Amino acid sequence: MKILLSPAKSIQQNPEFPAVNFSTADFLGESEKLVKKLKKYSAKKLSALFHVSADIAELNFSRFQNWESPTELTNQAIPSIYSFTGEVYRGLDVKTLDSSRVDYLNDNLRILSGLYGLLKPFDLMYPYRLEMGTKFEVTPKISNLYQFWEDKITNKLNSEEKEIIVNLASIEYFKAVNTKKIKAKIITPIFKELRNGEYKIVMTFAKHARGEMLRFCAENNIQNPEEMKNFTKSNYTYMENLSSDTEWVFAR
Repeated sequence: MKILLSPAKSIQQNPEFPAVNFSTADFLGESEKLVKKLKKYSAKKLSALFHVSADIAELNFSRFQNWESPTELTNQAIPSIYSFTGEVYRGLDVKTLDSSRVDYLNDNLRILSGLYGLLKPFDLMYPYRLEMGTKFEVTPKISNLYQFWEDKITNKLNSEEKEIIVNLASIEYFKAVNTKKIKAKIITPIFKELRNGEYKIVMTFAKHARGEMLRFCAENNIQNPEEMKNFTKSNYTYMENLSSDTEWVFAR
């Protein structure tokens, strides 16, 4: 099976990580096209485009101006799985996984990205800010990143010939996948909290649980998604009565 995950806005600077057989992203040519366009934006325009502070805009202005295709391991270009922070990645806590579990991630996990399209965990990447939902006109005929990436991501996932895709990505990022063209069955785990007699999604908890679910899959070398129903971390339980064939609800 293949597991899809979102990236995180926050990215570590010069993190420590073990030696891995790093790889290069499949769509670096497309990334170069995006950066070439973004290099023309001033820091002020980036601030408006990304809806971020002047300081964050200045940081990303500098990143785009100095960007080169990440094909060699450097202090800045590091494997993607060790780059991202945020609630999902805190739940995963990749630095405490042994090498065989991290190899499982590299084989089974794909990270959706506004700049890189689709990243394997060992693919090198530079720190960046470009969310998939950014209203960024790439060309006069391509008005947003969904249009730019949809066919590329979908065709790549289909080429990997997996029967099941487990969607642990956010709605914003999963929209970059054309589900009508995906050949695999898609299963989406949903994490809910019991509040005043109703099961509700609390986003911070749900994000953390996605990371914990990914870690659970790695720790147990899960190849059959049915085994995911045994997930009980942080007191979650699979709720068959709330689930469907494609949406599996875990609640606490």
